[in-house]
Amino acid sequence: MSASKNRDINLLRSNEKQSLIRFLSLYIFLVTMLLLLLGVSYYESQEKLMFSNQRTILSTYANEQVKKLKILHHYFPTKNEYPRDERFESAIYDIERIHIFSTLKNRKIDFDKEIYRVEEKIHFVKYLDDYYLGAKYLFIEIDENRDWYRETIISIIALGIITLTVLGIFGIFFMKLFMRPMKNSVDLLDNFIKDTTHELNTPISAILANIEMMDKSIMSEKNIKKLKRINIAAKTVSHLYQDLTYLVLGHQTKVRDEWIELKELIEARVEYFSLLATPKRITFHLDLETGKLFIDAAKIARVVDNLISNAIKYNRRSGSIKITLRSNYFIVEDTGIGIEHDKVTAIFERYSRFNSSEGGFGIGLNIVKSIIDEYNLTIKVHSVLREGTTIRVSF
Repeated sequence: MSASKNRDINLLRSNEKQSLIRFLSLYIFLVTMLLLLLGVSYYESQEKLMFSNQRTILSTYANEQVKKLKILHHYFPTKNEYPRDERFESAIYDIERIHIFSTLKNRKIDFDKEIYRVEEKIHFVKYLDDYYLGAKYLFIEIDENRDWYRETIISIIALGIITLTVLGIFGIFFMKLFMRPMKNSVDLLDNFIKDTTHELNTPISAILANIEMMDKSIMSEKNIKKLKRINIAAKTVSHLYQDLTYLVLGHQTKVRDEWIELKELIEARVEYFSLLATPKRITFHLDLETGKLFIDAAKIARVVDNLISNAIKYNRRSGSIKITLRSNYFIVEDTGIGIEHDKVTAIFERYSRFNSSEGGFGIGLNIVKSIIDEYNLTIKVHSVLREGTTIRVSF
């Protein structure tokens, strides 16, 4: 499959993929937020479980330390060495919360919590009923065992990834299920375009050929006007046919890149479209210098034709179209209805139109963008609502 064909297929599915990506992004974001909330809840529950387990151990240590303080109090001052234990550190404070004695490694204490974490230590507070050695508060300190924390984080990450993956797969499945009606509609429209293209060729060619062969010198003015209307209609359909042909069969056509003189091409296409501009009394202003581009002649013609066609279609009556050509760019500028600012970026999407009052399939600018991208050119659009649109192609 050629690169051009791949591009056409990708463009054909662009809207579907964009909708899919937007839905999945929102879906994954909401699922991630839910998993984060569940993760935080699970972490807090594990932390509470850890404190509960430590409370049992520290309460036992505190009771043992109270017994030692009672003995020391009974024999004080004969015995005045503060009791120590290699399993924990401790401290005693009086009823005024004034320090009496401490072996704590971390002196950041909280009298209002029974058990709490301070840096890498865990403190447990026991309120004494009997004031042994004048103490009202007994603090027990141990090193925090961080194994529970590592296990909890690993569990949260592992379960989160698994859950996110499973829910992502379900999300893709359901999204494709919901997108199927739109996909079917796109396929139906594409099939219609293919069928229409196949049927248009012969009658259009016959109409245009017969118009060219007619002897206008023997016609009345009234009939000449009617013939011009027929010619305008035929050229409009012919332009649509050329777009449809490129859309359906463009990837099958052999590419013949060559140096194209853009000035001659633009002048020829303006002459071709001048008949379509006449009913709206649209005038052309050409400011053309020499500009050459190495490109397939049929493809650059599609670009120029669609830009001029849109400038006519969406222009106001008695408006104008200015085409500027320089050595490395050309500009098509109209005085038409303009485009809303938030819709400018969407004009190159297939089946997108400036407004619903004009006909067409909305494929012209999509074709322009595909050719621009194929040859690594640059296209920029500037539009002001009810004032006009300027499109610049740089090369």
